[in-house]
Amino acid sequence: MLRRIGALLVWLLILVLLLPVVVPPFLDRIYYRGPVSAHFDGAHFHNPDGDLQRQISAGTFARFWAMKRGPWPDHVALTPVTVPPRIDGGAMRATWIGHSTVLVQTQGLNILTDPIWAERAGPFGLFGPQRVRAPAIRLEDLPKIDLILVSHNHYDHMDLATLKRLWDRDKPVIVTSLGNDTVMRGAGIESVARDWGGRVALRPGIDVIVERVHHWGSRWGTDRNRALWSGFTVTLPGGNLFFAGDTGYGDGSWPVEAARDGPYRFAILPIGAFEPREMMGPSHVGPVESVEIFRRMGAAYAVGVHWGTFRLSAEAFDDPPRLVAATAAKYGLGDRFVTLAPGRSWSVPASSQPRLGSSPH
Repeated sequence: MLRRIGALLVWLLILVLLLPVVVPPFLDRIYYRGPVSAHFDGAHFHNPDGDLQRQISAGTFARFWAMKRGPWPDHVALTPVTVPPRIDGGAMRATWIGHSTVLVQTQGLNILTDPIWAERAGPFGLFGPQRVRAPAIRLEDLPKIDLILVSHNHYDHMDLATLKRLWDRDKPVIVTSLGNDTVMRGAGIESVARDWGGRVALRPGIDVIVERVHHWGSRWGTDRNRALWSGFTVTLPGGNLFFAGDTGYGDGSWPVEAARDGPYRFAILPIGAFEPREMMGPSHVGPVESVEIFRRMGAAYAVGVHWGTFRLSAEAFDDPPRLVAATAAKYGLGDRFVTLAPGRSWSVPASSQPRLGSSPH
């Protein structure tokens, strides 16, 4: 018996020693094959303005978990809402569903950004941060979706279970950046992938342009940057829509580039998961940087997202909207850059001039 136990322990030790060698290659994936470019070396993508993502050490993680973090609720009660089936013509209605998921209705199109209805943002729906409030619209109550924008392959932005349900139900046009189509195809979801600057035509005068932002991608850790990350412009009569996905500020050049595809009537910009800056700064903008992006793009109106749904960082639950309001006030933006309560719809003004009035918090 002791001999068997000893042999078992030896094999367990061998397995533990082999895991660092065997598991990473197994978890690596090749999502895209194509020519070398200014942001693709033939195997991995990178940010042309510099990959500022620091190597995060065990000590950094230890300091993160030991540091005093702002308060977050365990659960926020929410009553689901419904929305109209369509909004025709030049009117534009934006409804924040949660995290980076926004339903934009205009020109008879229903556009959905980075849809996630999962309870956890992580592998297999079992791991990762748990949502503190439910989606503001039940998935079965969503109107028929025509266009889905998927910015990158992190679990809180590419929720395959949600995308599969929407694909099976509506067969929408799903636009993403290079390599992410491979991930979705593996789950039975068809999508259209383009490089930065690529276009997908929807209707005459309405195109999707894949835009450069500053971020990174991974599903399993060792597949880091095998697929590209992006924002999107949707060209529309009366002013375009911009969705940033998830992004850091980088050197500040990408919003200036995106501005060339304006003018923008409405921008959807991330404002949360920004503390501590040592960890989050290279890949996540905070409220102050997001307002600066808004100003550099010359957008007429914007809503801040990527906050208050999954706890991904150290700032307090309500820090992002509070700091956005303070920064917007500092620059005299009025209600041009706002945050919304989940389920709250905003009729985005058609005019490019600031609209005075109460902010739709």
